[in-house]
Amino acid sequence: MGRISENFLLTTAAAQRLFHDYAQGQPILDFHCHLTAETIARNERFRDLHQIWLEGDHYKWRLMRANGVEERLCTGEAPAWDKFLAWARTAPHTLRNPIYHWNALELARYFDIEPELNESTAPAIWKRANELLAGDELRPQAILRKFKVRAVCTTDDPADDLAAHRELAQHPAPAQVFPTFRPNAITLLGEEGVFRAWLNRLGAAANTEIARLGDLELALQARHQAFHELGCRASDHGLPACPGTICSRAEAERHFASLRAGKALPAEDAARMTGYLLHYCAHLDAEQGWAMQLHLGALRNINPPMMRRLGRDTGYDAINDHPQAAGLAAFLGRLSEENALPKMVFYNLNPADNTMLSTLAGCFQDGSIPGKMQLGSAWWFNDHKAGIEAQLNALSETGLLARFVGMVTDSRSFMSYPRHEYFRRVLCNLAGRELESGELAAEEKSAGRMIADICYANAERYFQFPLGKESATEMVKA
Repeated sequence: MGRISENFLLTTAAAQRLFHDYAQGQPILDFHCHLTAETIARNERFRDLHQIWLEGDHYKWRLMRANGVEERLCTGEAPAWDKFLAWARTAPHTLRNPIYHWNALELARYFDIEPELNESTAPAIWKRANELLAGDELRPQAILRKFKVRAVCTTDDPADDLAAHRELAQHPAPAQVFPTFRPNAITLLGEEGVFRAWLNRLGAAANTEIARLGDLELALQARHQAFHELGCRASDHGLPACPGTICSRAEAERHFASLRAGKALPAEDAARMTGYLLHYCAHLDAEQGWAMQLHLGALRNINPPMMRRLGRDTGYDAINDHPQAAGLAAFLGRLSEENALPKMVFYNLNPADNTMLSTLAGCFQDGSIPGKMQLGSAWWFNDHKAGIEAQLNALSETGLLARFVGMVTDSRSFMSYPRHEYFRRVLCNLAGRELESGELAAEEKSAGRMIADICYANAERYFQFPLGKESATEMVKA
């Protein structure tokens, strides 16, 4: 793809006005991503285009493998230029994949590069990008400033020491950086030794010995409070599906003893114990006014040889078709009975479940907080034009689109901020098309206010991060 036009994806005049007048200038609140506080705190220059753009990017690795690229050029020890050239040879074959559009947006917005990436343009693009990366304008904190990022929420284990977060709190970056509480180990109870190793790390972080279930609960509570003091206002949990049953306290104590000894739990027991610990975390979130984010529907690391060779999160994941409704409804119902239901955001990987999850969320709206239960933005394999529209349609048809907290990058890359622009263009095109057809019988200003809220303000009001004094309005004018 060549030059990105100013009206890219905006197919009507109304869509163009909505984007340029209401969406384009909004700041970004990136309330879920996988950037690290350490990288932001160090603020070091990226050594080359490969490091900032390809390193760790399993989206691109999947397409490179599909294009016949050998693993040494994806995750292996090949030189950075060779890996970049392998991607440049793959890029023209990504037509109709969202990465084709992302490529063009990222090269344009970061480096002002317009030619399509391919084998022949690769040397000039490599040279131009690396020259810019050698300066100060594309260091991590400068990137956050460039894209008007108001806050970044990293993903952190309760066992992490949060040293970089404490440093950033004392010497703030252009964007405020907050941790997110993600105890991954409670979902891996079927893997021998994983939980025990995590308990040792968690005990060290909480300055306590975790010998019994009660010790674990106190350690989680202590770390939850430590995260809160650093501005955390959300937890995050990746689950194939929400456990529908929760073991009793007595069962949990027995399961804990097995796990503390390094044993894995059978699948059914592991699910019930995960349910118990997830339920405990939900109570902590409700007490502090946090949002609980559930990432549902992923089938992870399903290629055994590559899992052994490369480890997790290297591009061997798929959409799961596990039933979601009954288990999640039971979990939410129990918390509601206990008056302990926190704000929740459901990120759904199986698009067949969009409407189900939106209607389920509607059953637990309680009038206390606008949009308390959220169908989160189109996630992972759904983060493309059709997937974004499907999520927006499901939410619009069964809930209140006007209360939607909007887009997140969910990315490990500092090159991902144009994904917010991509989302905003799709959103404005959807609303603009219906304004012009007469389906959306509203004043354009009303639609524009809704667009602006979805792009930024709804998330700020919903999560209640301890942001600085600079207002979103001031950032829009900047």
